[in-house]
Amino acid sequence: MHSLLIAALVAAAPLTPSATATTATTVYGYAWADGAGTLRVTPVTATRDGKKYKLAAKKGAKELKLAYGSADFRRLAVACGLKETEGRVAQDANGLGKTRCTPKDLAFTLQLGPNPVKIAYSGKKAIRVSEFQPAKWYTQTAKGVIKRVDADTVAYGARHLTYNWRLTFNRVTAKCGDGWLTGRPVNADDDGLGTKGCTNKDFSKVFKGGNLAVVNYNPFSGELLSVWEVFGDA
Repeated sequence: MHSLLIAALVAAAPLTPSATATTATTVYGYAWADGAGTLRVTPVTATRDGKKYKLAAKKGAKELKLAYGSADFRRLAVACGLKETEGRVAQDANGLGKTRCTPKDLAFTLQLGPNPVKIAYSGKKAIRVSEFQPAKWYTQTAKGVIKRVDADTVAYGARHLTYNWRLTFNRVTAKCGDGWLTGRPVNADDDGLGTKGCTNKDFSKVFKGGNLAVVNYNPFSGELLSVWEVFGDA
């Protein structure tokens, strides 16, 4: 009778994080904030390269939206409140962050911009979120017409690119607040590209949509990193 009672209690006990982890799905990608307590991520293929990861596009990958309010968050930084690693990295044997942090710390890092992470999730909830280091700084540069999608997103062809405080806006005009291609191109280089460094706020104010530009972006995170105003037939 005693053994039967113990067995019944074990069967009725709630699942622990280690138990639920066995049924979790794992993805790699750049996590963006998507409202309070929620992140969005488009899965990529990640291959170990020492303590870093080589990334590649994952065919057919679709964006996920996950709640992280009860997630176990592991940072590469040695302290949860740091903006960057500051030259000191806390990694486990798989190259993943091992500093144990909270969902509030995850919210803090997501405010800084898209974060490369490995996510174990079940249903629509993230169970564990672990930072990793990409093998290199992945960027692509292209020239074409960009259009406004919303307050912080532009479209380049079929690709949507989101920007934040890190965006650099390189202008040909005299002032950062001048209208697009307004006045003489006093800050254009020999190729007609802007050389005057301006901010994301300037870009938000000036860019209305449908302008030719050169853009630099991360193809895996979808982050727009730099925009060059273009003068003439550059």
